[in-house]
Amino acid sequence: MKQADYDLIIQKKIKICIVLGIITVVLLAFDLILELFQVTTVYVEGNEHYSAQEIREMVQEGRFGDNSLYLSMRYSNRSITDIPFIETMDVDVLDRNTIKITVYEKALAGYVEYLGTYMYFDKDGVIVESSSMRTYGIPLVTGLSFDHFVMYEPLPVENEEIFQTILNVTQMLNKYEIVTDKIYFDDSYNMVLYFGDVRVDMGSMDLLEEKIQRLDAILPQLEGRSGILHMNNYDSEHGDITFTVD
Repeated sequence: MKQADYDLIIQKKIKICIVLGIITVVLLAFDLILELFQVTTVYVEGNEHYSAQEIREMVQEGRFGDNSLYLSMRYSNRSITDIPFIETMDVDVLDRNTIKITVYEKALAGYVEYLGTYMYFDKDGVIVESSSMRTYGIPLVTGLSFDHFVMYEPLPVENEEIFQTILNVTQMLNKYEIVTDKIYFDDSYNMVLYFGDVRVDMGSMDLLEEKIQRLDAILPQLEGRSGILHMNNYDSEHGDITFTVD
């Protein structure tokens, strides 16, 4: 073998060793990054519609979803906005092993049922979500008349002020941690609340907070019963409330 050929073989072997060395260093560095920046702690705030685990799975999807360095680059100056019932989600990397997910859910006042679909609306009556599933804590609203709807536009009802009324009712119920199954409005916009087999005739919106405060104290006594609780004639002086058994 000529010296020139021998030198060429040596140079090729050296180049191969260098390439293999570089690949080895890169792989070791990659493994080190995966280990050092592995997410072990996740804080989730602001979620009600989805569980913390469901939120984690949405944010940490993909092969490197448990790597804080990858998440930092993926969500840098970018919020998550394409999740049903969620306005936006922000992801902050607190340290190499810890992230915080802040959830901003859409403010839902209630929902109506239309052709087997549940249409969720906000305080202005704007349809913001369409779903085949009911959401716990958001009341079904009945008694409203409409013959069509358009997503992201107000529900076409005769009295648009009813949506502010619904919001006031749901906020007041939330204040006392009362969850109603359904809210019904008659033609005069008198209201009936449904709690299983118990219907509560609230009448008009007058003295709403006083009525709901009294309702909070009465409901536990009606558990397992069926009938109508009459609060439509309630006033501050007499406070007459009766219950009619079915």
